[in-house]
Amino acid sequence: MKYIVILGDGMAGYPLPERGNKTCLQLAETPFFDALAKKSVVGRMKTVPDGFAPGSDVANLAVMGYDPAEYYTGRSPLEAASIGIPLKDTDVTLRCNLVTLSDDEPYEKKRMLDYSAGEISTAEAKTLISALKEALDAPPFTLYAGISYRHCLVVGHGRTGHTFTPPHDISDRTIESYLPKGEGSEAFLRFMKRAHEILRDHPVNRARLAAGKRPANAAWLWGEGTKPLLTPFETLYRKKGGVISAVDLVKGIGILAGMRVIEVAGATGNWDTNFAGKAQAVADALLGGLDFIYVHMEAPDECGHHGDIARKIYSIEQVDFVARSIARRLTEAHEPFRMLVCPDHPTPIALKTHTADPVPFLLYKSDKETGNGCSVYDEASAAATGLCVPRACELMRAFLQ
Repeated sequence: MKYIVILGDGMAGYPLPERGNKTCLQLAETPFFDALAKKSVVGRMKTVPDGFAPGSDVANLAVMGYDPAEYYTGRSPLEAASIGIPLKDTDVTLRCNLVTLSDDEPYEKKRMLDYSAGEISTAEAKTLISALKEALDAPPFTLYAGISYRHCLVVGHGRTGHTFTPPHDISDRTIESYLPKGEGSEAFLRFMKRAHEILRDHPVNRARLAAGKRPANAAWLWGEGTKPLLTPFETLYRKKGGVISAVDLVKGIGILAGMRVIEVAGATGNWDTNFAGKAQAVADALLGGLDFIYVHMEAPDECGHHGDIARKIYSIEQVDFVARSIARRLTEAHEPFRMLVCPDHPTPIALKTHTADPVPFLLYKSDKETGNGCSVYDEASAAATGLCVPRACELMRAFLQ
């Protein structure tokens, strides 16, 4: 038996008045998911426990079978694991986004124009992070380059308890109310202001502006945390597992869980990612000996953050394509399988950020097709079944039994 989680990040959402009060998931053509819904258990599950912010970190941990109340120590440490940063127990890490702020106002009055600096390339970002390191690396701060706009700041002998805000939560807003708060936060604000001075006229950003692209003219700190310790996935569930994702966060969870992190050429974490390559990599890994694959597709979430309805719909349709392609390969190989389809959280177009609402899930068993009354897979149909799993981490146990 093979086990696959198809995770469409941010795939769920709210009805769109301008689209007949349908969600992007309802508007998308997902013939494979709808066919599975007729012979699967469909319902909703709560991926974000009470008291936690609705982040992809908490939600993906929960879907992967790790109780956030037991295992969660912050977002940035999970990404640090993917980057390969050797954390000490006394270190505190923070996510450092390269972002685009408005240009003319005093720093505190600037607006968050783009939390990803126009999806800046990794090559450009490394040049900018190198410039920041040269100017700002000094005890206790050490900056590490990651992928695209996602980077990491390590604070030696640091403390937690500060208030930071994810930049994707404040799109188009003035940043003044969302700057770091708490004891010692002045050092973080000085770092951010100095980074802006260094970045705003950097040659990389002059070239981006000349090309009509958004500049990465600021660094935004958030997601603080300390070194995590996850029980190996194989120890918990007796399955040899792998992770496929383009984002450091999910790769980091996989690394910390002792799973194989499988790289896919052309995986971008957005709507232009190599969906076909991900599908092929999943099937190859399962037929090559792994028992379980967690394939994470970030694209619907990124499009939700940007308020891009058309591309979010397209991305959901590609998630359906990935699931169909995997199922075809396993069926042709006469390999029975179970498939769990779900988002980690909703990312409604109108809000451009995450919510903690329960998400629709679909659980299919090729060896035991049993439906519970659904004819399509979407938010409303899942809610209509009346089934709601209160803790997503518990669904993984049932899925793998």
